Amino acid sequence: MIQSTGASSPVSPGRARCMMTSNMCGCREGRYGCTAVSTERCSVSTGLRSWMQPKQEGEFLIRHARVAPPAKKCAFVLTRDGRPVKVQRTIFSECFYTMAMDELWKATGDPRYQREAVEMMDQIIYWVRVNPTGLGQPQLSGAPKVDSMAVPMMLLNLVDQLGQDDNKMSRKYAELGEWCSQQILKHLQRDGQLVLENVSKDGTEIPGCLGRQQNPGHALEAGWFLLRYAIRQRNPELKTHIIEKFMVQPFHSGWDNENGGIFYFQDADKFCPTQLEWDMKLWWPHSEAMIAFLMGYSETKDPNLLNLFCQVAEYTFERVRKLFKAKQVKFPDMKHGEWYGYLNREGKVALSFKGGPFKGCFHVPRCLYMCEELLKALLVAS
Repeated sequence: MIQSTGASSPVSPGRARCMMTSNMCGCREGRYGCTAVSTERCSVSTGLRSWMQPKQEGEFLIRHARVAPPAKKCAFVLTRDGRPVKVQRTIFSECFYTMAMDELWKATGDPRYQREAVEMMDQIIYWVRVNPTGLGQPQLSGAPKVDSMAVPMMLLNLVDQLGQDDNKMSRKYAELGEWCSQQILKHLQRDGQLVLENVSKDGTEIPGCLGRQQNPGHALEAGWFLLRYAIRQRNPELKTHIIEKFMVQPFHSGWDNENGGIFYFQDADKFCPTQLEWDMKLWWPHSEAMIAFLMGYSETKDPNLLNLFCQVAEYTFERVRKLFKAKQVKFPDMKHGEWYGYLNREGKVALSFKGGPFKGCFHVPRCLYMCEELLKALLVAS
């Protein structure tokens, strides 16, 4: 859950959490993501009963997340007592709801949570592949017909999530997984040299700044989603292709050689990106990069991938290295805990809050948990 600071209380830079009023909580990567991550952590801890708190969060979601039950559309923001404040015309709140419910099912064995996850998953698939009317998106005659990489990315992640340790679900969504992988791969453009965030419906580049938009962090996240898919499919050629095109290439083009860190947005033709925050260094691209390169190294034992993981980790955890007489901090706040989310181009804290309505407690704990598990496995294997 995204925590917020009372509007009447002064906010110190080190303790700032969320730029929202005191009675709101972000419902996309806040409650949904936090429930999923914390339950995932509990579900692998033998004998650990601390899933009771995530279960309470899950019950809150079942009671309050959907704006007008039995319809499936979920709120993006709720008041603290569960009243809807804002709804987005996308699938992402529903995706994180599905993720949270599936993790609760795996941790508790309560079939009600699995039923919630599957019913929401099937609704999302209908919106994406059959009829998006229920999302409330207006069909404007002048708007370009665009496929965003975010949609098949999220669906592929859910296919992986629901299929883990569940052969029935794996078979149910097998065709969807293949469709998602092909949809993501069509974002590899310009003779395989660039991953573009938006393409046309037929998989070709679209004109203008929207078509030239690159998001290195998104490409890296898509990379490890695809890598997990290739591993499940036992497809070594796809693994090699993904590591090169969705991990190594986007990282090298997106890394700031002067100041370190990964740029948020780029323009494929080297024009100035239209996003005002394009040159900032955010927590989540670095989190996804660490997962991607460590997973790639685990699969290939290519030392270059391990070096890239170390490069990102050294930038990310610079404050920890300060204990060993290293340079100044980047993301972690060693005094008050958690991570700063937004650094400027030079790597200094630009915004002091630790989360907002779009990004909260999700990418960081997922990264730390997954990297810990990957490193443990590597140590055991050695």
